Parts: sequence; C-alpha cells; structure tokens
Amino acid sequence: MGPCSRPSLVLALFAGIAVLAPAGARETADLAIVGGRVHDGGTDPSRIGDVVVRDGRIVAVGAGAARGYEAARVIDAHGKVVAPGFIDPHTHPNTYIRSEVAAERRALPWLFQGVTTIGIGVDGGGNPRVADQRAWFEQRGVGVNLVAFVGFGPVRREVLGESARAPDAAELARMEALVAQGMCEGAFGFSTGLFYAPQSFASSAEVIALARQAARRGGLYDTHQRDESSYGMGLLASTAEALDIGRQAGIPVHFAHLKALGADVHGQAPALVAMIDAARAEGMAVTADQYPWLASGTSLSAAVLPRWAQDGGRPALLRRLADPGQSARIAAELQANLDRRGGAGAILLTSPGARWRGRTLAQMAEYWRVDAVEAALRVIRGDGLPDSRAAESIASFNMNEDDVRLLMRQPWMVTSSDGTDGHPRQYASFPEKYARYVRAQGVIDLDTFIHRSTGLTARILGLADRGRLQPGAHADVVVFDPEAYSPGADYLAPQELAHGVDVLLVNGRLAIDEGQATDALAGRFLRHEPTPGACP
Repeated sequence: MGPCSRPSLVLALFAGIAVLAPAGARETADLAIVGGRVHDGGTDPSRIGDVVVRDGRIVAVGAGAARGYEAARVIDAHGKVVAPGFIDPHTHPNTYIRSEVAAERRALPWLFQGVTTIGIGVDGGGNPRVADQRAWFEQRGVGVNLVAFVGFGPVRREVLGESARAPDAAELARMEALVAQGMCEGAFGFSTGLFYAPQSFASSAEVIALARQAARRGGLYDTHQRDESSYGMGLLASTAEALDIGRQAGIPVHFAHLKALGADVHGQAPALVAMIDAARAEGMAVTADQYPWLASGTSLSAAVLPRWAQDGGRPALLRRLADPGQSARIAAELQANLDRRGGAGAILLTSPGARWRGRTLAQMAEYWRVDAVEAALRVIRGDGLPDSRAAESIASFNMNEDDVRLLMRQPWMVTSSDGTDGHPRQYASFPEKYARYVRAQGVIDLDTFIHRSTGLTARILGLADRGRLQPGAHADVVVFDPEAYSPGADYLAPQELAHGVDVLLVNGRLAIDEGQATDALAGRFLRHEPTPGACP
C-alpha cells in the first residue's frame, strides 16, 4: 500500500491517555440539511449548501459543509428553501401558548408558517412580572420561543385602574418601578397601545417617563400608536408623537403593524415614509412591522366606541348606554367611526363560537331589523352571551393596497402577523406575504422577504444568535417548498394551517418533520440582558 493510499495516523490525547485515530475522521452531528437553497437571514444572496446542527446550535453552513460530519439524521433539501426560523414580533397567541393542554402550547398556527419565535405582551398588554411568566412556561413547555414586553396597560391599570386621569408623582413612580421590574427580569422593551383605553388616557409625558425606564436598561419602545386613522389627532400627528416619545426617552422606536387605516388617510403612506426616513437620518433607530392583509383586526368596541365612553371600564360604559342623553351621544360618534372604517358592510364579525361569526355587521343589522349602530351595540353588549368581550372580534376592511405595497418596500419594515383569534393573519401572514407579494406581485424578492422575516427582525428586537444561519447560532431553521408554501386560511376559514413547510427546527429539535407536527415543546422564554449596572 503506497503512502497516498494508506490511512495516515495522528496522535490524539484523551483523558491523559495517548490514542491513535485515523486522520480525517468526521465529527458527529445531530442533523444535516443538505442541498437546499440556503438563505442565511442576512442581505447576501442565497446559495446552494448544507446546514449542520449539533446540541441545539448550528455548527456549519455552506456548500459541502455536511461532508465533514457524520450526522445521525440527513435531510435532503434539494429544490427547497432553507432559512432561519421566521420571527413574528407582534402576536396575540394566548389561546394557544397559555393553554393547560400541552398540544395547544405547540402553537401550530405559527409553526406551520415556519415561525419559531414570537413577540408577546404587545399593544401594551404585557404583564410586568416577567419572572413569573418565565417560570410558568419553563414548568409547562411551549412550542415557540417567546420575546416578552412590559405592557403599559397592566402597569396603568394596577396603579390607576380604568380612570381617565393623570397620575400624581407617587403613582407615576409606582408605574416607573413596574416597568423597571419587568425590564430587569428580562423583558425586551416597553409596549404601548395608546389607541386603547385606558392607555389612551395617558399624556405623552407620562409615556416618556415610563419609556425612559426601558431605555436605561437597553430596551425597545414598541407602539400601537395613538391614531392610525383620523379618530382624534390623526395618523401623521400620532406618528410624530411616537417619534417624539422615542427622541425624548432616548429609546429605539418600533411601530407595530404600521398602516394608513380608513379612507380618510388612504394615500398617506408616502408621508409616513418621509417622517420615518427623516428621523432615521437624524440618527434615531426607527423601524416598523406590517402584516400583509387589507383588513385589520381588533374588537368592535375599540373600533367604534368613543374613548370617553370607556372611562371607568365596562360597568361605566353600560351605565352610559342606559342613559338616554349619553347613549345618543355615543350613537352619533359610533356612526362616525363606522363611516371612517368604510361602513357596516366592511366590518366582518370573526369571534370563534359567536353566532354572528362570518357575517358582516350590515348583515346582522338586516337580520335583527335594526340600523347598523344598534347592531353594533348589540354585539358590544353581548346580546345575552355570558362573556360579551369574547364575542367582539372583527376584521375591518380599511386599507389601500398601494399604501401596503409602499410600506412593504421600505428597508426598515419587517413581517408580523398581529395574529388574533378569528382573523386569518394568525394562521397565514408569512405565507400570504410570500404568495401574494413575492410570487404573484413581485413587490419584494425572496431574499428580501427572508431577511425581513428573520435577521432584520432579530436585530431590531435584540435577539442574540438568532435569525441567522451561521456557526454558533441557535438552530431555529425552516425548510419549505417554494412551490407549495402558501396560506390555507382566509377570512371565511381563518383557522386553516398553512402549506409547504417540510421541516422546522426549534432550538435544534424537530417541531415539524416531513410536513407533520411533532410533540416537541422546544421553545424557550428568552431573556433580554439589561444594560450592565441598570438593575439591582
């Protein structure tokens, strides 16, 4: 045997004992995904290559990378797209992730879209007791990674209840302490929903004071801004307010589900872009997310009731509705808000289990033989249902596609779902964006779609070692068929799982294998590390 054909030997040391092992022996790995079109989550073009995973981390990426490893499982990805697991920064998943049923906590609506990480506590809804949440999920398990925010709503309610008044100095200090607590326990930022009562009762100065607590600890200001339409101050003034909050608090600003809602503001997307670009040019960190639907989703109360009528919460609202003088004023303003959203025919009632689900508000008015205002009030009151608030979900058709497309093209815009029960965006936002705006319309290309659903989103949120396919990163990986990846859900069938995801890894474990969900609860409650020295 010649010197070139004879196996060479190298000296290795193990536990202090010299052993001889063949040179060129391959390392072991848990899994290798081979031959796919790899999009690494950054801005570089995709390439054919392999991804190798061991112990929950990516150990190698690139052409022929798998040849250096002996993998326990090899997945053939020829003809498929391989990308980081998608990151959905704005979700409302409580029906799933907070269930006591383990199968529900897998969060299948997100997994089948290829999503491995979601943002919770958004629109100002996040519980400031972040450590308690972490303990709950670590005890029970969850299918996706969670990024938690401290929410203005629970903070304000704990100190001021539902009242429409400003806090005194002591009350403001209590709210500041709650935000600081949440940030020190690992929240990624401070979330507001200034459109919603009782958050809507707060001044900019109150919000700035609380946002500063998040800023001191390295967090993000995530906002459902005060007005996306023409309810009060208007879309552009509201955008200016959000930017000013970020400027004065010294915190990055992220606009949740940025849009121009309603005919009064259609065509204002260019002005929105100009305002955000100007703020970025002055050195501010400003970004946004967007879902790819022309109908928003919210509750009917939030959409059509005046905020003054909600001062004091639902009991106070019902008392006002029983008062003839106040009820007449509410009805007049409710009609104006319906008109702003395109009328009763543009409001689809979507609450699962409600008898009016799948009908428009106009259809229910005809069914009940009443006008649209009275129909809306019947839904809001619950019409005899035990929990009326659970029956108020709507899809409101109020956006202009030219605005949607312009916002989607911006380099600071990422993908989100704003996924709520009864709206197809919960089950289908990422494949809908791909099918409609990448494949059908070419508004953005595939590389851009993936970057703005993975690496860019991770950078905005401050996620370490996620959103990229690179050695050392956590192994959140999606493999999907570019011909088959598509939504299953629509407005009339909003709870149909998406198609086309063949394989999904969450922290290196198979959550979807050969197109089928596994029993894995491989997600983690992620922790944001606060600025050193900013917490006790």
